[in-house]
Amino acid sequence: MRPHVAQKLVGLGTVTRHNFSTSAPRMSSPYHYPTGPRSNLPFNPLSRFFYVRYVAYCAVGFSLPFGIAVWQTKKKSFLH
Repeated sequence: MRPHVAQKLVGLGTVTRHNFSTSAPRMSSPYHYPTGPRSNLPFNPLSRFFYVRYVAYCAVGFSLPFGIAVWQTKKKSFLH
């Protein structure tokens, strides 16, 4: 094996063995958000009647495109 190729191979082994460390998050930073269960949700699933509102929201969101499609097919056309 050529010496410069051997040096490159030895150098590759040392490059891949970096030890990465983490630091404690700075809570005073405006870019750090609280961690934990349900902290990344834009709503509170523990509130009263959450599931009723959630089901209603999903039902409206799912049925709206179908309702618009039915309305578009049933209305009188501009060309007639």
